[in-house]
Amino acid sequence: MNFEYSDKVKGLRSQLLTFFDNYILPRLSAYRNEVHDGTYPVSFMEDLKALARDEGLWNLFLPSLKDDEPGTRLTNLEYAPLAEIMGRVSWSAEVFNCNAPDTGNMELLHMFATPAQREQWLKPLLNGEIRSSFAMTEPDVASSDATNIQTSIVRKGDEYVVNGRKWYISNAAHPNCRLFILMGKTDEQNPDRHRQQSMILIPKDAPGVKVVRNLSVMNHINGHGHCEVTFTDVHVPAKNLLGEEGEGFAMAQARLGPGRIHHCMRSIGQAELALELMIARSQERKTYGKYLHQHGAVAEWIAKSRIEIEQARLLVLRAAWAIDERGAKGAADEISLIKALIPTLHTTVVDRAMQTFGAMGTGPDLPLADMWTQGRALRYADGPDEVHLRKIARMELKRAQEKGADLSHYFYTSAE
Repeated sequence: MNFEYSDKVKGLRSQLLTFFDNYILPRLSAYRNEVHDGTYPVSFMEDLKALARDEGLWNLFLPSLKDDEPGTRLTNLEYAPLAEIMGRVSWSAEVFNCNAPDTGNMELLHMFATPAQREQWLKPLLNGEIRSSFAMTEPDVASSDATNIQTSIVRKGDEYVVNGRKWYISNAAHPNCRLFILMGKTDEQNPDRHRQQSMILIPKDAPGVKVVRNLSVMNHINGHGHCEVTFTDVHVPAKNLLGEEGEGFAMAQARLGPGRIHHCMRSIGQAELALELMIARSQERKTYGKYLHQHGAVAEWIAKSRIEIEQARLLVLRAAWAIDERGAKGAADEISLIKALIPTLHTTVVDRAMQTFGAMGTGPDLPLADMWTQGRALRYADGPDEVHLRKIARMELKRAQEKGADLSHYFYTSAE
């Protein structure tokens, strides 16, 4: 494994950082003000997207692009340092058409859509013309186990009829959202619990689809939304089925693999920004006659944060390399490792920065409170920490059983 950035990646990083300096950072206040005033999408988003596309900074996340599709073909390992830069500003990924949940939905459509489905939905998503949602999580069951979902997808002639209730559905409140990729059950009696589910494409404007409310995250509501959505006798053509009946669970796992690592890449960027803010504050503010960095506790926070970020970045790069080498399924162990680690690292470093700033760290003049909220929510997104920790433990136990080593000689015996 060689994680040294190639000349190609170094060039793209330089280009992306210049784009940030010229177009993203000068608009941070304008973005916040427009969103707080109820303007969403913000007035300058389409202009920024056009600039990014013209500069070749477009669809960077998708290595499987075809010749007739717009974007920059990068491996996951090449994309990682670019996603880290995007993570520094929470809304910037949309500028480069690299925003969740659209990235995962484009992955799904790339892998499983029919030619007609690709033309209708994938093409406008790749062009950044529309947004989409992935409707899996439900309020009435523990969605950490996706086999629990209850939404029904029933075949009736040439149609499917969908009934169910979803919530925390990202992007559903975005004015440009046009598509739900919904996961539900087509065969509840199948003895194989992992073959009961299917996915279906539902236009947002289909009769029976209702966005009930935009749910807050830590009492914070954003423009694109994390919505409760009901599907009541929603009729869609049978041709809207994605893949085959019974493939829904497997497709969800294929979708979540790259999505999980993208979240982690961006989290590294947020942690880096938090550390930079912490250091800047510690060099300008004094208490008890000393700069903050001269106090042992703050110096330790800075040192530990640097160590933890470097460790986490290496683990993320390793997971990206594993996906490129073995695919998301083959890299499942590496993905679980970073998914269990990175969100907690994210909130830990941000929390230290908030503490260094004092009350200001919780206020509206800095991005730290929003950054902490995003990191805390990631402990649920794409599988809660506990699911990944359980998987890692199983992985270790299985390896121990397969190895079957006799460790008795490592035990000390009592003296006779």
